[in-house]
Amino acid sequence: MTTQEVANKWAQMCREGKNLECINELYADTIVSKEMPGVPYGELVEGKQEVYNKSKQWLENVQEFHSNEISEPVIAANHFTSKMAFDITFKDRGRQQMEEVCVFEVKDGKITNEQFFYTM
Repeated sequence: MTTQEVANKWAQMCREGKNLECINELYADTIVSKEMPGVPYGELVEGKQEVYNKSKQWLENVQEFHSNEISEPVIAANHFTSKMAFDITFKDRGRQQMEEVCVFEVKDGKITNEQFFYTM
C-alpha cells in the first residue's frame, strides 16, 4: 500500500472505532510510538504488541465517547498527519475534551512510527 492508501485506511478504521484492528492490520512489528511526557503508560512504546496493549488500556478506561473527529490525512512523501478531537468520559478522570495532532511514518506499506502532540 502507498502512504496515501495506508493513511486513508487508518482514518477509516479509526472513525469506525476499529483502533485495535487498525494496529493489527496497518502497523509494522517494529512500530515505535511516542506520546507526550507524563502519560501513564509511557512516553515511548516499541513493538506492535506493546502499542496494542497501550491502546487497549486507553480504550478500556473510556466510559463513553460523546464525540470523535478524525480529520482527512495530509500526506508528505512517506509521512501523514491527522488531527483527532474527542469528547470522552474516562472511568478514572471524568469527562474531557481532547485535541491532538498525530504524525505517522510509513515504510513498505506499514506504519513504522507514530507520534502524538497534545496538551496534558
